[in-house]
Amino acid sequence: MGDKEPQQRSRSYLLAVEDREFLESDEMRGLRLALEFAKVERTLKAMNIVSTVVVFGSHRVLSPEQVEATLKLAKGAEASARAKQQQRLSAWYREARNFGRIISERGGALASDGARQNVIVTGGGPGIMEAANRGAADAGAPSIGFNIVLPEEQEPNSYTTPDLTFRFHYFGVRKMHFAMRANALAVFPGGFGTLDELFEILTLKQTRKSAPMPVLLFERDYWRSAVNFEALAELGMIDREELALFDMVDTAEEAWSVMASRGLTAQTPLREP
Repeated sequence: MGDKEPQQRSRSYLLAVEDREFLESDEMRGLRLALEFAKVERTLKAMNIVSTVVVFGSHRVLSPEQVEATLKLAKGAEASARAKQQQRLSAWYREARNFGRIISERGGALASDGARQNVIVTGGGPGIMEAANRGAADAGAPSIGFNIVLPEEQEPNSYTTPDLTFRFHYFGVRKMHFAMRANALAVFPGGFGTLDELFEILTLKQTRKSAPMPVLLFERDYWRSAVNFEALAELGMIDREELALFDMVDTAEEAWSVMASRGLTAQTPLREP
């Protein structure tokens, strides 16, 4: 019969699902995309999560507790100035936490049986993301973290529900999961990543590729200085009526009022203004 050990040790003899080199090859990229999509889809369905409220914002904003510690350790004028700036920015953290709590308490995420509605979902990292997940935890509600593999590895914050804490390799698949269940989008001050997510959703709304959803920009002064939306309309880059694709708000309670006026409850379908 001969010695079969060399054949059995060969990589070609491995089952396809055991052959990591094969699974990570260029030819299998389409399969990896499908697997990454399906894993999250299967889990969210099993947890009866049918809709979400997405929260974006800077990972650089510190919690009030972190700010207090930073102020105590700050030495020198420059370090003190940075710490005091973070103290001002931490107001956004507090509001994002309040928003996560309010949505979780009033939107249907606490359903003990049947579908969970308007579950908070973030990018799973620190800063504003942590604050929104923390607010959901304050309410005793589940919340989702969609982390992404980056060159500088981002660790998940400690407030996402462990069984709903995911990690993506592909930005495209992650973006699909952010958008496909979203009943609303809340965008706090942030940088390139936040702007990327905001304008993608606005483009989907503009082109009617997404279902109607409220888009709320928190902190009016920030957005009016960061993006000149009026200039885009004046120059004809967008139609003036497209300025109604979003609302600017300053507080979580104001945001809830706007969302409720658009039909955001656990039962009522949404409508555009």
